[in-house]
Amino acid sequence: MKAFVALIVSCWLLSGHQVRAERIDFSKTTCKQFLESYKNETGIIMAWLDGYYKEEDDPPVFDRDKFEANTKKFATYCAAHPGTDLITAADEVLGN
Repeated sequence: MKAFVALIVSCWLLSGHQVRAERIDFSKTTCKQFLESYKNETGIIMAWLDGYYKEEDDPPVFDRDKFEANTKKFATYCAAHPGTDLITAADEVLGN
């Protein structure tokens, strides 16, 4: 599954999107910071989180509808909880 996420990220990067060269600590970055500062990186961050929260033996399938629904749920959650860190938000929205 991790290789699948790496493939998605690689394709996204090769499509011409620029990503800031920095490290993002998801346990310290708040929802507010994410929504305000990482607008251009939202897709890549959500793809990473999507892969991170999949089980190791999940099939290598990208469900675009589910991904988009989870992205909307995540944004809604973050808007309602701006002080929450991204990992806590992802646990709430993407965790099993």
